[in-house]
Amino acid sequence: MTDDLRELYQEVILDHSKRPRNFHGMPEANRQAKGHNPLCGDRVTVFVRVEGDVVRDVSFEGAGCSISTASASMMTDALKGKTTAEARALFERFHELVTADPSKAATAAAELGKLAVFAGVHEFPIRVKCASLAWHTLKAALEGGDRASTE
Repeated sequence: MTDDLRELYQEVILDHSKRPRNFHGMPEANRQAKGHNPLCGDRVTVFVRVEGDVVRDVSFEGAGCSISTASASMMTDALKGKTTAEARALFERFHELVTADPSKAATAAAELGKLAVFAGVHEFPIRVKCASLAWHTLKAALEGGDRASTE
């Protein structure tokens, strides 16, 4: 990855961290789950409103590091209008991006658009849980669970 690309990725992550999108509760949510990363203390609640099989709205609340907050923010933007099957597939691709070896991560990044800014996270194993917390929490919410953890 070039230095210019790393800098751009850092700017995107900082922007979403400082000004998270969809950062609010959602009383009309029909699915929600709470997530916790005991290693660093990040906490998130993901709210989802599913109509039929489509994610009509998604938001989050919580407190965490820049990577955790930015990941949750970008996740909520990426999921609106997706079917629940597409949301689960997006979870799998994102998880592959942040945990896979570089050759597999490159394939996942090509399919994830803006979410590819998290491609470098796999280089820092301690940060993988930060980036994936909201995603695991989303998965729990979609599956009818109420809790997720990065343990």
